[in-house]
Amino acid sequence: MPGLPETMTFMSHGEGGGPEVLVPATGPLPAPAADEVLIRVLAAGVNRPDVQQRKGLYPPPKGASPVIGLEVAGEVVAAGAEAGRFKPGDRVCALTNGGGYAEYAVAPEAQCLPWPDGFDAVRAAAVPETFFTVWVNLFEHGRLVAGETVLVHGGTSGIGSTALQLAREFGARPFATAGSAEKVAACLAFGAEEAFDYKAQDFVDEMKRATGGRGADVVLDMVGAPYFQRNLRVLGMDGRLVIIATMGGNEVDKADIRPIMLKRLVVTGSTMRPRSTREKGAIARALEEKAWPVLSAGRAGPRIHATFPLAQAAEAHRLMESSAHIGKIVLTLG
Repeated sequence: MPGLPETMTFMSHGEGGGPEVLVPATGPLPAPAADEVLIRVLAAGVNRPDVQQRKGLYPPPKGASPVIGLEVAGEVVAAGAEAGRFKPGDRVCALTNGGGYAEYAVAPEAQCLPWPDGFDAVRAAAVPETFFTVWVNLFEHGRLVAGETVLVHGGTSGIGSTALQLAREFGARPFATAGSAEKVAACLAFGAEEAFDYKAQDFVDEMKRATGGRGADVVLDMVGAPYFQRNLRVLGMDGRLVIIATMGGNEVDKADIRPIMLKRLVVTGSTMRPRSTREKGAIARALEEKAWPVLSAGRAGPRIHATFPLAQAAEAHRLMESSAHIGKIVLTLG
């Protein structure tokens, strides 16, 4: 690749462990495969799966970069033989299969999108992971449609804030849980009709009140086992529970599954990283058609809580693990 350096700086996590294992290292520049582009990274989003990978609990799929980082924004500097849409000089944001915490990263061209109008690198880098995840889980698996109600747990996270904004934009009634008065207020700013402090309120009772006893049509859950039974209770007839993370635990003890039968509930869930390039590419095209006009018009978008230089990725992870943030954390380069 003429004109490009042979090596680059990336953040190594060694054998895994606490945030302190994230340290700058030097390695070879990645070469794009036939269907990939090489991106000079200007910013990289920080996400919960990054923390899990750093701990050794979320290994990359076969063939993916072992470097942490699932979303980037930057400039295309090279393209594989089969990559025909984006060319050197184009600014893209991408859902990567790994490798984002680096000066250069490769991504399948199908998983790349142009920056929304008016976005800079930091805001563009904060979009892919959350928007891909929310779109497929809330609107495809969860089948949320205009007029329905959705309860989003963790409404101030990157996923939560995205879900609230898109649900509102497409005509649904969004509700949320959060862990403080400040975060409840933030949920309302993101578009929630009401938000409930889970430390002081019972979200089942509050949702029943807010919906006249009907309950939620969809629940988007990142907590897992501790909320499972209450999620079944809060759902209305023909409701859908979509589980996308298990931050509170994986195993449910003594669950009463009768509500699933009595209310004809659907319990589903998914992960993004193992999906094929074809699947992720289809999500990207749906986002470009449906969500990108919303972003470009300024009706939705990521809230940036904090940025850190790439070399301070450990501090970014400490903030992520503290759960003190509202919105997205982004690493910057250059």
